Amino acid sequence: MSTLSTHQKVTAISLIVALGIIYGDIGTSPLYVMKAIISEKHLISELLVYGGVSCVFWTLTFQTTFKYIFLTLSADNHGEGGVFSLYALVKRFGKGRLVIPTILGATTLLADGIITPPISVASAVEGLGNVIPDIPTIPIVIAILSGLFIFQRFGTQKVGSIFGPAMLVWFCMLFVLGFSQILHHPGILKALNPMYAYELLTQYPKGFWLLGAVFLCTTGAEALYSDLGHCGKSNIRITWVFVKISLVVNYLGQSAWLMAHQGELLSGRNPFYSIMPNWFLLIGVVISTLATIIASQALISGSFTLINEAISLNFWPRVTLKNPTNLKGQIYIPSINNILWFGCILMILYFKNSTNMEAAYGFSITIAMMMTTVLLMYYLVYIKKVHKSWVTLILIIFAIIEISFFIANVSKIKQRWMFLFFELFIFMVMYIWYYSRKINNRFLKFTNLVEQTQLLNELSEDDSIPKYATHLIYLSKADKTYEIEEKIINSIFAKKPKRADVYWFLHINRTNDPFTLNYEVVEILDDKVIKVILNVGFRIQPKVELYFKKIVKELVERKELNLHIRPDGSTKYNNKPDYKFVIIEKFISVENEFSFKEGWMLTSYFWLKKLSLSDERAFGLDRSDVAIEEYPMVYNPKTNILLERKFK
Repeated sequence: MSTLSTHQKVTAISLIVALGIIYGDIGTSPLYVMKAIISEKHLISELLVYGGVSCVFWTLTFQTTFKYIFLTLSADNHGEGGVFSLYALVKRFGKGRLVIPTILGATTLLADGIITPPISVASAVEGLGNVIPDIPTIPIVIAILSGLFIFQRFGTQKVGSIFGPAMLVWFCMLFVLGFSQILHHPGILKALNPMYAYELLTQYPKGFWLLGAVFLCTTGAEALYSDLGHCGKSNIRITWVFVKISLVVNYLGQSAWLMAHQGELLSGRNPFYSIMPNWFLLIGVVISTLATIIASQALISGSFTLINEAISLNFWPRVTLKNPTNLKGQIYIPSINNILWFGCILMILYFKNSTNMEAAYGFSITIAMMMTTVLLMYYLVYIKKVHKSWVTLILIIFAIIEISFFIANVSKIKQRWMFLFFELFIFMVMYIWYYSRKINNRFLKFTNLVEQTQLLNELSEDDSIPKYATHLIYLSKADKTYEIEEKIINSIFAKKPKRADVYWFLHINRTNDPFTLNYEVVEILDDKVIKVILNVGFRIQPKVELYFKKIVKELVERKELNLHIRPDGSTKYNNKPDYKFVIIEKFISVENEFSFKEGWMLTSYFWLKKLSLSDERAFGLDRSDVAIEEYPMVYNPKTNILLERKFK
C-alpha cells in the first residue's frame, strides 16, 4: 500500500500536515530573497524594487505554480514523486537517453542539500543581531545544525506532529507582516504587472544577472515534487493557494518597506526583519529559526529517500539503511547523514554568513529543474499523450525561463568552485555504479534451468555425497523463468558438488511501482527445483530472509509442492529448518584485457563495492546461514599471449 493512500483524502489535518512537510524550503525563502536582489551594492530604487518583486511573483507563477503544482505533480508514480520516480515512469521510452539527465538531476538536488540548511538557519539566526548587536551567530548555527543531524537517528515521528502547526504560524506571520506594510504603500501592488520585470531585466544596469537572486524564491519547488508521496497532490495543490498568497504578500510588504528607503543602501539590514515591530523581533527570530529547522529536516529526509531510490534503481552502492520508527517510508541512512552534516558545517565555516551563501545558492537547482523538464516532456508525450505541438510550446517556455536562470547562475561558480568537486563525486559514483553494472550484466552467461533438472535430481538423491543443506537457496539475476546463471550451476556441480533436498532460485524483480511486494512460485521439478520471483517496489528495502521463510511457511500451510510431508532439516536439538543461502561474489580476473574506459570503470566499480554494504546484509541475510563464494569474472580474456617454448 502506498503512503498516498493514507493521506489521499483532503481534511483539515491533512492540509496542516502538508504545510509542515512540503513547504519548508520554499516557505523560508522570504528570509533572504529580497535582501539578495537588492544586495549591499545597489541603491534602493523604484525600478529595482518593483522589477525585483515582479520577477519573484512571475517566477512563482510560471516555475512553481504552472510547472510543478499543475504539471509535474500529475506525473506521480503510484502517488510517489521525485526525479527517480519520474525516471521509473518514462525510462522505457528513452532507450537509455534519460540516464544522464536523471543522474544530473539527482546529483544536483542532493548537492544543494548541503547549502540549503546552512543558508536557511543562518538567515534566521542572524536576526538576533537586531536584538543583541554583535552576537556571534556561527556557533549558534553550527549547534542547531549538529543537533538536527544527531537527532536523525531517532526519527522524526514524535516532533513531526508539531511541524504542521508551526508552519501554519509561520505562513500566517508572513501574511500579517507583509499586509501591514502594504497598507503603508499600497502602490506596490502595481509591481505584479509583468512590465516591471521586463524593464528591470532590460533597462537596469546588469539587470539580467539579478535573475540569480530572483531564482532563490523557487528553489524549494523541486523538493516539493520529491515529497509528493507524503501528502498527495490534492493536499499540496490546495495548500499552495494559501502558501503562495502568504509568500507574495510578504514579498510585497518587504518591497513596500524598501520603497520608504529609496536612495539608500541596505547596509546590513534585512528587509524581512526590518518590517517587524521591535516588540515582536525576538518572537519573530524564534519562529523563523523553528521554520528553518523544519525546512532543513524536510530536505534531509528527502535526501535519505533519494538515496534509497537510487540504490533500488542501481544508481548508488548499497549502504546501511535503518528505520528509526514504525512509520512507513521513514528512513535513516547514517553515511548520508554524516556526509550532509560535514558538508553543512564546512559551508558555515567557509561562507561565514547567509549573504555570502546567497551568492553561491541556486546554481545546482537550476540544473535539477532543467533535467526534470527533460523527463517531464517524455511523460507528457508518451504517457499523458499530449499533442507534440503543445509539448513543444511548453518546452520552449520552460527552456527560455530555465536557461535564463542557468546563465544568470553561472556567475556563481566562482563562489562555489569547491562545491563542484562534491557534485562531481556524486555524479561519478552514480555514473560508474550504473554503467559498470550494465557492463557486468552484458557478460553474464545464462543456461536453461530445465536442462539441468535431471542432473540436479540425481545429485539430490546421491547418498554418496554428503548433504550440503536441506534447502539450498541462490539469489539469481535471471529474470526469465527458466533461465539461470552459468556461475550458479558451476557453483552447484563444480569441485565439491552441493547436494540438497530442495534447490531454490530466488530472483528479486525491482518494479517501477514504489511499494509493490508480492511473489510468484514456479515449480520446475516436483519438490526439487523451485524458482521464486520476488516483486519488490523501488522504495522498499528488501529483507530476503524474512520473505523467503514466509513464502515457505505459506507453501507448507497450503500443502503445496508436498513440502509439508518432507523433512526440513530440523532436529530434536534444533527446531529451525535447515536453510543455506549462497552468495557469489565476483572479482576481476587477471585474464582480462580491457579498453581504458571499461578497465577504469570496472576497477572503480569493484572498489566502490568493497566500500558498500555486503550482499548478505543488503538483502537481509545477516541472521541466516550464508556461504560466500568468490567467482572470477572474465570479460575480455587476453588472447595474444606471446609465449614461446625454449629448447636446449
